[in-house]
Amino acid sequence: MTDRILIVDFGSQVTQLIARRVRESGVYSEIHPFNKVTAESLAAYAPKAIILSGGPASVTEAGSPRIPQSVLDLGVPLLGICYGQQALCEQLGGKVEPGDHREFGRAYLEIAEDCALFHGVWAKGGREQVWMSHGDRVVALPPGFRVVGTSDGAPCAAIANDEKKIYGVQFHPEVVHTPHGAQLLRNFTHAVAGCGGDWTMQAFKAQAIAAIRQQVGAGRVICGLSGGVDSSVVAALLHEAIGDQLTCVYVDHGLMRLGESEQVVSVFRDQFKIHLVHKDASDLFLGKLAGKTDPEEKRKIIGATFIDVFEEEARKIGGADFLAQGTLYPDVIESVSVIGGPSVTIKSHHNVGGLPARMKMKLVEPLRELFKDEVRALGRELGLPDDMVGRHPFPGPGLAIRIPGQEITRDKLDILRKADAIYLEEIRNAGLYDAIWQAFTVLLPVRTVGVMGDSRSYDYACAIRAVTSTDGMTADFYPFPHDFLGRVASRIINEVKGINRVTYDITSKPPGTIEWE
Repeated sequence: MTDRILIVDFGSQVTQLIARRVRESGVYSEIHPFNKVTAESLAAYAPKAIILSGGPASVTEAGSPRIPQSVLDLGVPLLGICYGQQALCEQLGGKVEPGDHREFGRAYLEIAEDCALFHGVWAKGGREQVWMSHGDRVVALPPGFRVVGTSDGAPCAAIANDEKKIYGVQFHPEVVHTPHGAQLLRNFTHAVAGCGGDWTMQAFKAQAIAAIRQQVGAGRVICGLSGGVDSSVVAALLHEAIGDQLTCVYVDHGLMRLGESEQVVSVFRDQFKIHLVHKDASDLFLGKLAGKTDPEEKRKIIGATFIDVFEEEARKIGGADFLAQGTLYPDVIESVSVIGGPSVTIKSHHNVGGLPARMKMKLVEPLRELFKDEVRALGRELGLPDDMVGRHPFPGPGLAIRIPGQEITRDKLDILRKADAIYLEEIRNAGLYDAIWQAFTVLLPVRTVGVMGDSRSYDYACAIRAVTSTDGMTADFYPFPHDFLGRVASRIINEVKGINRVTYDITSKPPGTIEWE
């Protein structure tokens, strides 16, 4: 069996990054909330080592989260990060106090002693940049531990018990602001825990195909294909696993970008020879959207109509036993969040996950263990074209939410498609596509006066947007040079009839969102 690391989550906002860093080093990892970890779940998962995450609580407060005793009794190597370090010390006989010198953001670690965690990365006597986020601090160590690193606000910023292979750090090695953090985590997983680093996308593909065949047997599977990365990879993986037992349904709502519907049909029907139902429902969707300008109303109409059309097509196929979904690991993590509770609706999301229970099909979710970047890697392993697996995120409601505050019409969609295609073409020509998280064009609900030739024009303005991000939770605008922006604006105005002004959106997230609606 592949080596496994367990990450016990105490509610940190960056716990997912720990899992990603560990997986990047070739070791499989999962995140389990602290209050869901039991002796039975540990025995079933059989981790070679355990990492304890940070969290927002204080171990000095009554009722704050504690490390399950079964974790401490397991006898595998442990690494506590931030709150995880403090909980280790508190529960093993040390002492934690509120600090009078809190540390948030960049800090510097003085390397006091060598240890296995630092081997080949940091040397005794060095001073290294790390990223901190804490108020409490460890002031007394449990028996058997020694201090191996200090900072201005944490006299025990890094600690080690070499005999029991237990380590703790007050800083966050999982974030990029700790420059050598990934190497420290690799030291823990490979050198301390002895993991082999043999978890690859090729290995995952083989395991996933075997699991799909076992689950599905001789059953039939239907997959809602959107043309996005997740559903495309699910379709390709399922086809490799079960061949003609799979039918894909592509509901074309008429809100895709230029040439995308044709690409979906070409790749899956012609290249992969998948049984594909292509339902052109653009008249139905546009009819229901007529006169609608509110973004939430648009999303709900598109989501409900999608379900109706998909269900109708599934009924025509008849007899499907399973529904395939592109659920990813972040969705799974969030569904069993430590913190839980309702969150504010910023905007509704649209996907196949809302299909009604009356369809009475079992779910197949072969990507539920993967992060987005891993899904892309799997897509390449399956032979999907780079421009499909490397595609920027695209919203389920498509271009409908990139025509803000206005009714959706075919004319406006055509104008937006042409402008957006020019913009993305220029980004690719400049070699910038992969450096940008998401780029798109928005057709604004205003017309502006212009001069074209010797005549007055009164046409639409558009906004172009490009952001950098790692996870879509926060984002900053991409700093295009002015000559690039000028070239894009000139091409759009000259080549797209209906637009006479181009603006560039330089709003970060927060306070803005990436999309406009």
